[in-house]
Amino acid sequence: MQPRMPRSRAADAAVAGAVGLVVAVGSVRSLFPQDRTESWGATAVCWVLVAVACGALYFWRRWPVAVAAVCIAATGAYYLVSRYDGPLMIAPIVGLYGVAVAGRLKAATALAALVVIGVGAGTVAGNKEINGIAIFMLTGWLVGMVALGAMQHGRRAYAEEEARLRATEERLRVAREVHDVVGHNISMINVQAGAALHRLKKTAPPDDLAMAALEEIRAGSKETLRELRATLGVLRQVDEIAPTAPPPGVDRLGDLADGARRAGLEVRLTTHGKRRPLPAEVDLAAYRIVQESLTNITRHAHGAHAAEVELSYGKRELTVSVTDDGHGGGAGFAEGAGSGLSGLRERARLLGGRFTAGGRPDGGFAVEAVLPYEYRESR
Repeated sequence: MQPRMPRSRAADAAVAGAVGLVVAVGSVRSLFPQDRTESWGATAVCWVLVAVACGALYFWRRWPVAVAAVCIAATGAYYLVSRYDGPLMIAPIVGLYGVAVAGRLKAATALAALVVIGVGAGTVAGNKEINGIAIFMLTGWLVGMVALGAMQHGRRAYAEEEARLRATEERLRVAREVHDVVGHNISMINVQAGAALHRLKKTAPPDDLAMAALEEIRAGSKETLRELRATLGVLRQVDEIAPTAPPPGVDRLGDLADGARRAGLEVRLTTHGKRRPLPAEVDLAAYRIVQESLTNITRHAHGAHAAEVELSYGKRELTVSVTDDGHGGGAGFAEGAGSGLSGLRERARLLGGRFTAGGRPDGGFAVEAVLPYEYRESR
C-alpha cells in the first residue's frame, strides 16, 4: 500500500514530530560528554539545523518545494558541521516525497539530483563514511520516494477527475429532469394564459381585472422560463458554448421592478456607494432576496402601494434592503412567506452574512441582508 500524506494541520505536525523524534534518537549520542569529537558550539549548531529541517516539514503542503529545499540545505550544513552521522537525511527524503505528491515532478527530480550530486561531491572531497554503495542506495531511496509521490499524485488526480465526471453526470441528469417536467409545465401555463387572454380580449373591456391577471401570468411564466433556461445553462455549462440567457443578478433588478409595477406596486431602486463586480453567488443572492421580497409585498402586504429597494456597496459587504409602506402587513407577510424568508435567511447565512426581516415601527415591512464579498468557510 502506498503511503498517504495527511491533510490536516495536526497530521502535518505529527509527521514533522515523528521525523524529528527519529532524528533526535539517532543523534542523541552527540550530547554524551564521553568520547566527544566536536565542540559544544558545533553540537548546538547541529541541533538547530535538525530543528530547522524537521520543523520545516510542517509546511510541506503550503510550500512543498521551499520546504524540500530548506530540508536539503539544513541537512547538507549538518553533515558538514557534525562529526556524528545522524539520520537527518530522512527529512529531505520526506520533503521530496511531498514535492512529488504536489505534482511538482520536475522540481522533485532536480532536488533529488542535487542531493545525489552533493553527497557525491562530499565523498570525492574525502568523506570516508560514504562510499559508492551508499550513494547508490541513497539514489534508490530518492528515486523510490519521488516515484511513490508521483503515483500518489496520479491517484489523487484520477479520483478528483472521477468525482468531477460523476458531478457532471448528475448535473446533466437534473437538468434533463427539470427541463422535461418543470419546463414543460411552465411552457403550458404560458401558452394557456396567452390563449385565454386572446379569447378574452374579444369580449371583455380593456380594464377587466381577469385580463390584467392573465397578462401578469403570461409575463411571469415567460420570465420564469427565461430564468429556468439560465439555470439549466449553468447546470449544463460543460456542454454548452454559451449560456442561453444572462444569469440573474443585480443588473436585472430593473426587470423585477418593472414586473412589480405591472402588478400595481410603485418601486424605487436606489444605489449607494461605488458599484463593483460581485461574486456570482453574492450577485444571485441579492437578486433572489429582492425578487422574493417584491413578490411577497404584492401578495401579502396589506395596503402596500410603494416599495423601496436599496443597494449599499460597502468596503467588504453588500447590503440589500427592501421596505414597503403597507399597513399592518408585517404579520401577514411573515405568515404568508415563512418558507421564503427561511430560504433567504439560509442564503445569507451560507455566504457568511446576516438577514433580518420584520415590521417597521411606522408601518410596513422591512427586509435587510448583509452579504460579504468574500467568504471562506472556517476549518
